[in-house]
Amino acid sequence: MSDPFANVAGLPEVPEAVARAREAVDRLLGHRILRRRSAEVSAESALRGARASAALEGVAVPLEEVRGGLTNDPVVQGTLRVSAELGALADTWHKAPRQALARLHVLAAADAVDPDALGRPRPGGEATDPLALGAPPSPADVATRLDVLSDLLTAPTKAPAMIVAAIVQGELLTLRPFGWGDGIVARAAARLTLVDRGLDPKSLTAPEVGHLELRAEYGDALRGYATGTPEGVGRWVRHCAEAVELGAREALAVCEAFQRG
Repeated sequence: MSDPFANVAGLPEVPEAVARAREAVDRLLGHRILRRRSAEVSAESALRGARASAALEGVAVPLEEVRGGLTNDPVVQGTLRVSAELGALADTWHKAPRQALARLHVLAAADAVDPDALGRPRPGGEATDPLALGAPPSPADVATRLDVLSDLLTAPTKAPAMIVAAIVQGELLTLRPFGWGDGIVARAAARLTLVDRGLDPKSLTAPEVGHLELRAEYGDALRGYATGTPEGVGRWVRHCAEAVELGAREALAVCEAFQRG
């Protein structure tokens, strides 16, 4: 049986990038503060990830304003709702990815789109474009590729979680299936994949922070992915692995701060 995820895992320099991300996450998971305060680290990671995801959508708000509930911006509120419900969606993501994606969009876009559009693939060609990708795929192409992605996510694969998460994010960012908030949904789905497939089971890392730190490369790497070439896909996966590595370092710094009191 074909295993497209595993094929991606063999692209040049990808195994090394995935190994570095794995090592960074393992260092984080070994921190002794997590024996008693892992829930607090996870909550702080979720907050920082939400703030970074909003910034990647073009709404940059200082972390302390987000922490203090001092902004009502719909993008920020959407990222916060998504991050708050990720844990509850892990089982749905594992069994029914399309259902989980619809719920993520409801959470992300509740303050921004017509209620009838929440959780539903866009019927036309309009979509926000914070990464300057150009015209999105047609609704027919979106439907086909979402079906393929869902089938792949519920089939066995030998590929590591990092590969699957990168492809999930790349597909959703490229497809822009809902037309608004697709970046929020894509990054949340990637985080869910890392949780579900065991790389980061307690959602301690903040890969969104890593993507924000690498923002200058984010759009270019995604455009490479959209070409479908081995070079482009490989570059995107390496970018995502570096973002996870940086996100693990961010969470490790949170652990150190907690330990210092």
